[in-house]
Amino acid sequence: MPVPMSTIPSSTMPGVRLDLRNIAIVAHVDHGKTTLVDAMLRQTGAFRANQAVIDRVMDSGDLEREKGITILAKQTTVDFHGVRLNIVDTPGHADFGGEVERTLLMVDAILLLVDAAEGPLPQTRYVLQKAMARHLPVVVALNKIDRSDARPAEVLDAVYELFMDLGADAAQIEFPVVYTNARLGTATRDLAVPGADLGPLFDLLIQLTPPPTFTPGHPLQLLVTNLSANEYVGRMAVGRIWNGSIRLGQRLVVVRADEGSADGSVEPGRTTILNGTVTSLQTAHGIERIEIAEATAGDIVSVAGLPDVTIGDTLTDPADPRPLARLDVDAPTLRMTFGVNTSPLAGREGKYVTSRQIQARLDREILGNVSIEVHATDAGDTFEVRGRGELQLAVLIEQMRREGFELQASRPEVILRIVDSETREPYERITIDIPPQYIGEVQAAMAGRKGRLDQMSTDQDGRVRMEFIVPVRGLIGYRGQLLTESRGTALMHQIGEGYGPWAGEVTHRTSGVIVADRPGTSNAFGLFNLQERAELFIGAGEEVYEGMIVGENSRPGDMDVNATKEKKLTNIRTHAHDEALRLTPPRPLTLESAIEFISVDELVEVTPASIRLRKRLLTSHDRRRERSREEDLSRSAE
Repeated sequence: MPVPMSTIPSSTMPGVRLDLRNIAIVAHVDHGKTTLVDAMLRQTGAFRANQAVIDRVMDSGDLEREKGITILAKQTTVDFHGVRLNIVDTPGHADFGGEVERTLLMVDAILLLVDAAEGPLPQTRYVLQKAMARHLPVVVALNKIDRSDARPAEVLDAVYELFMDLGADAAQIEFPVVYTNARLGTATRDLAVPGADLGPLFDLLIQLTPPPTFTPGHPLQLLVTNLSANEYVGRMAVGRIWNGSIRLGQRLVVVRADEGSADGSVEPGRTTILNGTVTSLQTAHGIERIEIAEATAGDIVSVAGLPDVTIGDTLTDPADPRPLARLDVDAPTLRMTFGVNTSPLAGREGKYVTSRQIQARLDREILGNVSIEVHATDAGDTFEVRGRGELQLAVLIEQMRREGFELQASRPEVILRIVDSETREPYERITIDIPPQYIGEVQAAMAGRKGRLDQMSTDQDGRVRMEFIVPVRGLIGYRGQLLTESRGTALMHQIGEGYGPWAGEVTHRTSGVIVADRPGTSNAFGLFNLQERAELFIGAGEEVYEGMIVGENSRPGDMDVNATKEKKLTNIRTHAHDEALRLTPPRPLTLESAIEFISVDELVEVTPASIRLRKRLLTSHDRRRERSREEDLSRSAE
């Protein structure tokens, strides 16, 4: 629990909310968190008998349903035998770890879900480490026990090993275990006794989770851990009430400790106080949010009426303001540049295309996402965006393009640190699950990317699991290469491992690209001769411009080509001359694959309707001049 800046007299006996529990469900991606929440909601009567409910109801965003992952943490409530459980469903991907860190500040225990076949994976380690640092009780649920390859006894041993690796104390290592089948909605404490419903899980959660405690008579303390928006009441601050109570129409103050500004105009540590009135007070009821008149300590609520509130602020009583310690999340490790689209096709498909509109959208993003940072650059139409990983930044770009934005993005770069005059870079621990025949390809690729094999094991189904510690630079662009080399059979998971020494140069893309040398419309005749030397990204009849990347060269080095070349007309009319040209279907470009593919001198052009690749310098003359300049600089440095 966050510690208030003022002390409370030791003689004050704490109050207890026996009717409430606050719990977070955490797990690695695709281990069944959201499916388990669905079953909890169904069995506790959160849905009407005639209500049509989709699967994974908590994954409400379009991107979440398309990708099958949770991106934003979401709260719901269930009532079981007179006790209300506030349950927060958290993301399982490492790139969205900021959501998990904020969620852990609102809860008193966690339900750690582990796949009974796959066992603990990198995100399992990450969230467990964060929970143990806050000394939260842990309930371990081995899920998917109905899988044909389930091995609950071995997985439970692996979970014990994970707890010991993370330095668990005697109390933490004695965690309770429950076996669940989220798809069928059953739980049991003993594998020999099949479960009928989730009752054993609910009983265990209520028994182990400490009820919320508070100090009677203490003024209001609410730590803002998330923001939401409502079209009627505007911005809403989401957080847990640690002390006191809040009611509709109440006067509040927002207390914020400023971090200081780069120009020195704001001193670090200065406290800012903003006034406001509660115009709307909401809490979760099942999957819906309902208006309430008052909430007390332990409740998780959404508060409107404070237009300038941000994540990390404390809502408190104006008569006796007592701020809580501001939340802290892990720093970003990757950066990209977002800029105004400068291609010849700019402005045709997007609704928001100016730097002012892009900056306003990025400013809105950082208000509700503390793991994203936005910095200005020397160029007025370009912004540096920092985040936890490629997927997090790609999701942001995808959200922007669906909102009508048009922009261009660069290749991700790692954020370096200088410690004791030494350059240090971020590392990640990756787990690769592959059939045994691809071990050689993975080891060769990891060697070129400065990866170090940490451990290797073989599952019951014969698949090999390999763990590497790799510089983040070495992982940029590797996921696509891995899927290609393993014929789509590989699985890769990753988690941050902190900063380490500079590993030296790593290999990236070894092949070049083919670049259009003139504007026009691509033609089947021109592309037919190119497909033997390259894999195409476009088909016939698409508009191209000079500097646009139309394919991947089969050899190192770039090649300028004429993709608009047409067949010369002649008087010959024979079957051999006039037979139809058959083009190989082009490689489809997704946003993630495009970001992984590009090199330092290339950009991804993103519009609501298209994803294109281009050179940073469009004309071949400019590119040759830039190469000559770089060669001169390297010779002078020698």
